[in-house]
Amino acid sequence: MSRAAVFLDRDGTLNRQVVREGKPYPPDRLEDFRLFEDVPAACRALHAAGYVLVVATNQPDVGRGTQAKETVEAMHAQLRHWIPQLARIEVCYAAGLDPAAKDARRKPEPGMLLDAARELKLDLSRSWMVGDRWRDIDCGRRAGVRTVFIDFGYTEELKTPPDFFASSFAEATRIVLAQR
Repeated sequence: MSRAAVFLDRDGTLNRQVVREGKPYPPDRLEDFRLFEDVPAACRALHAAGYVLVVATNQPDVGRGTQAKETVEAMHAQLRHWIPQLARIEVCYAAGLDPAAKDARRKPEPGMLLDAARELKLDLSRSWMVGDRWRDIDCGRRAGVRTVFIDFGYTEELKTPPDFFASSFAEATRIVLAQR
């Protein structure tokens, strides 16, 4: 029997993002990698409700050569320590600089979600994507999951409307749990 999942963006969803001129960025150093306070309890609640938790994150700075892959992997090791309920962390390191060179795993493409669904035997029709960027919402839509957008008021606009809006991860979790 396939299980439902909640796919989670990383930066700006689970951990604090760095916002410069209205645009979000991932932290550069492990020392700056910090979860939002509500994330551990909310992840425990989602897991207790039977959801499989999967992180799906673009980390293009590795592909661009401006961040070491070892730094990102150290952040993910810390993330697994803080949130032991995570079943999987899917990462796309593609730089995304060439619009003509599509990578099936780089959000907004749904490859990371589809790969995890196949490997973990997940039911996408009962699953969710939670994120803070238009790429997260478009990725979720393309994978056939419901979406929750955490709105931080960035200067970028959504391309596709989400199913739900939230102001925090805790609120996004309440929405997912209320829709079960």
